[in-house]
Amino acid sequence: MNKLEVGQEIETTVVAISGDSVFLDLNSKSEGVLDTAELLDKDGKITISENDKIKVFFLGYINGEMRFTTKIAGDKADKSMLENAYQNGIPVEGKVEKEIKGGFEVKIGEVRGFCPYSQMGYKQKEEPSFYVGKVLSFKIAEFKENGRNVLVSNRAILEAENQAKMDELKQSLKVGMKVKGTVISLQKYGAFVDVKGFQALLPISEVSRARIDDLSTVLHEGQEIEAEIIKIDWNTERVSLSTKTLEKDPWDEIATKYSAGDKLDAPISRIADFGLFIEIEPGIDGLLHISEIEDIQANTNLRKAFKVGDKLSVIIKQIDAEAHRLSLMQASSKEEDTSAEEYLNSQDDSDTYNPFAALLKKK
Repeated sequence: MNKLEVGQEIETTVVAISGDSVFLDLNSKSEGVLDTAELLDKDGKITISENDKIKVFFLGYINGEMRFTTKIAGDKADKSMLENAYQNGIPVEGKVEKEIKGGFEVKIGEVRGFCPYSQMGYKQKEEPSFYVGKVLSFKIAEFKENGRNVLVSNRAILEAENQAKMDELKQSLKVGMKVKGTVISLQKYGAFVDVKGFQALLPISEVSRARIDDLSTVLHEGQEIEAEIIKIDWNTERVSLSTKTLEKDPWDEIATKYSAGDKLDAPISRIADFGLFIEIEPGIDGLLHISEIEDIQANTNLRKAFKVGDKLSVIIKQIDAEAHRLSLMQASSKEEDTSAEEYLNSQDDSDTYNPFAALLKKK
């Protein structure tokens, strides 16, 4: 490995973890050393394993060892270390002491820095009291007057972390691939799903081929699901999912189940100005055009004459499975057919001629 400059960032591999030290591969006779404490979670558990890749900053030679850090711990930082962190863009750790005019006072080792409101947090802003007392990571934006004037930014750290995560996701998430995720929350327009730490949207229209009005009837928070990625826009950091595409398409078998002339009683699934959509079965809607509806004029407000859920008797006029289109015409109801049949069966040919009955017999 070429000679490292103090503050230089490198990506390397963890070769061993022993007690308070993490040993890093430097492709040389010696190894780099990183304090294990920097890689512990809130429960004190190590967050990295041997052979994992890690990004670190070179601190210099300390007691003959090449020392590295992921960030400079505030309680161990003197002014010279903080100035070095400022010059080389090394993250520092500081405690948010209190809220002051325009932002927060942050204690970092021997100095007190100032973090403006706009530089605390990232996309989801919290109330100022949320940050007070917390130990957070910061980037030193200004270091003046030998540490008497220090400006820090927590937002810069979070933006960099988010960009690194986006870069990783760009490599691992592609349109058309199947992913597993966990439902985080339900909204009227869809569900937010955690996919590899990223919040993706599952629109309500993409949940199922059947019509769904209330997501809570089919999904719940914490539910594990499998979905297909149908759209990605990294500029807006939006990923859209679909579970509907993983379901069998009922239109693939429609020609074997239905034919032109078939008569059905089915509910209205949607009302448009030009006609009624009738749900033949979940995932298959047929159109009953306004011109096919009895006693209805072209300018009739169908939403006043009908409501979703009403059942109508219809006859299939035409099926276009490839275009996912099915046209319908209105028919007499099964109840009407039964009544007519009973009436015809009750007639005796010797009875007086009944033109209405004769007409029904012809049908």
